[in-house]
Amino acid sequence: MGQPVTVIEKPSSRGGVVRFETNRVLTGMGHERFTEPPDRASITPSDELARRLFERGGINSVHINGNIVTLDMSHADTDGIADIIADLYTYWRPGMVPPTDEEIIAQFEE
Repeated sequence: MGQPVTVIEKPSSRGGVVRFETNRVLTGMGHERFTEPPDRASITPSDELARRLFERGGINSVHINGNIVTLDMSHADTDGIADIIADLYTYWRPGMVPPTDEEIIAQFEE
């Protein structure tokens, strides 16, 4: 459950740079650039997407502007990246159990 995101991979004229276009705006009208994963306190959709992309590995930097995600990659393998972007707004999957009130409160007491 969530908002499906359509992702289209587009090549770039610069080697090692790949662009992904989505049907959802991720940053509003601004843009954000990440050269490392943002800390866990950062909670915008672009922060979360950058964290997920860096966790995948092989990415030197992430630039997000509106509905465009541009990656500077250390290698040409883009397998799974479109899925990471497409799953950004998927919050609920079959078999998931909702957290208890205590678990939610504990996240804010850390």
